[in-house]
Amino acid sequence: MNKQPLVSVVIPTYNRDKYVKRVISNVFSQTYKNIEAIIVDDSSNHKIKKILLTIQTKNNRVIYIKNKIKLGFTQSLNKGINAAKGKYIARIDDDDYWCDKDKLKKQVEFLENNLDYVLTSGGMIAVNKKGYKCSKRLPPQTDKEIRNFMLFDCLIPHSSVVFKKDVWKILGGYDQRLDPAEAEDWDLWMRMGTIGKIYSFQEYFVYCLWDKDGKTNKYKSLKFNLKLRKKYRNEYPNFWKAYSLGWAYYFYYFIPFKQLVRPINRSLKNIFFRYKVYEKLKDKKFESIKNLFFRKNIYK
Repeated sequence: MNKQPLVSVVIPTYNRDKYVKRVISNVFSQTYKNIEAIIVDDSSNHKIKKILLTIQTKNNRVIYIKNKIKLGFTQSLNKGINAAKGKYIARIDDDDYWCDKDKLKKQVEFLENNLDYVLTSGGMIAVNKKGYKCSKRLPPQTDKEIRNFMLFDCLIPHSSVVFKKDVWKILGGYDQRLDPAEAEDWDLWMRMGTIGKIYSFQEYFVYCLWDKDGKTNKYKSLKFNLKLRKKYRNEYPNFWKAYSLGWAYYFYYFIPFKQLVRPINRSLKNIFFRYKVYEKLKDKKFESIKNLFFRKNIYK
């Protein structure tokens, strides 16, 4: 009998047929083996369905859910988690890639041994479509540090998390009124922090493809983030500092020639956090990442 608790890895997808095989293979390459992968197809093209049904016939731990109509990212996430049987939920976007084979093992062991914690995360490395590492993000480690900076920014990378399903259920899941431009993940981390503790491993867990196919509505995102800080102002410290930084982001959006002041913006963020959370990587080409993401034959 397997004593490992089941982890449900939830992956919404939409017309990403060139990535979906890779992400499923990546999930099942983890050293932690008691996994199910729930793929929520948000009414994609028929090619996705054919790929996923073929994979499902070979691996009964893959659960394929197809939306009859397009529901959007946040509703698809909730639908996948509602169908999950796992004690723990792991998240990965369909075009991202876990770079640590022991990621789930480390996170589950931590949560099993620290029952007052509800969420764990790790760092991310952003990779562009040319195969270059663009930047890194390593969240604060301890619950106290994370709380001190929770209102400043969404520091916890979505594709790095493992959290308790029962806590997600108590909180009512992701807020379906929000879309990715409105930080549905940040809102959930804020609510989870009101119930239990959060821990971030000081390791990089995921490569994130930075050049996303869809364009984020940055103006909408910045306006919502200001509202989000106000909503949780009584739950976390440093509201006025965080709110001021939010307005700085907002005005920065309207500045022409942003590339000239971007280094200053990044430095200001790190000053606010008092240590380096964000790191710009200058043309650091990593051949194995490029091959992993962009060689055509990996999808065959």
